[in-house]
Amino acid sequence: MSKEILATVNGTEITKADLDLVLKHAPQQQQMQLNTLAGKKYLLNEMITQQMLYLDAQEKGLDKDEEYLKELKAVQENLLKQYAVKKVIDGVKVDEAEIKEYYEKNPEQFVTAESVQAKHILVKYEEKGKDILKEIKEGKSFDEAAKEYSECPSKEKGGDLGQFQKGQMVPEFEKVAFELEVGAMSELVKTQFGYHIIQVTDKKAASTMAFDQVKGQLEEHLLRNKQNEVFKNYADGLRGNYEITTNEDLLK
Repeated sequence: MSKEILATVNGTEITKADLDLVLKHAPQQQQMQLNTLAGKKYLLNEMITQQMLYLDAQEKGLDKDEEYLKELKAVQENLLKQYAVKKVIDGVKVDEAEIKEYYEKNPEQFVTAESVQAKHILVKYEEKGKDILKEIKEGKSFDEAAKEYSECPSKEKGGDLGQFQKGQMVPEFEKVAFELEVGAMSELVKTQFGYHIIQVTDKKAASTMAFDQVKGQLEEHLLRNKQNEVFKNYADGLRGNYEITTNEDLLK
């Protein structure tokens, strides 16, 4: 297949494949902007500039500078270390049987706690709360009352606080919310924030997440652990091959 040459700088080719590679490794938030005709033109111009800088640096002999060679050596050492780690853990894999075994032996890790979804109306004074409660009982909708009277930012959503589990709300509020049936509304509930009227809109019982739900995440977790263990064992084994001295007093 013939190369699609986008530009040459002193005979050095910049191909479409080169540009596509740069685009692929661009930050996620920039990719959409760069993956347009204008973006690709900008990118090509940047690549031409970078190639000119490279040739100019060579012509000036900067690649022979002591400081550059020192930095190059450090980069090469780091790259070799990373490559060595990659080679050590390259063959490490986790099969489905291992994932399934972990899932079955650790059921407590995959339990979702009981949760409640509720709306509330929050006011500072008890008398105001009693008046609002009376209006709702006489027919005013909870959402409408929340938008009109509540002093909590959730008023914009009709007082909806979303789904929450035990431990996420203050104890007085939580106790009432978890005791109410779906659709039921509380009397006034006093907390450190003021007076609440609570209406429960949904409840979810505690349940165990299905294997397929957690399989991918669990595979990543087990693979990381296995790679760490293989690497640690390998590194520990190397200690007998080299003379090592330490001076931990200097860490103080």
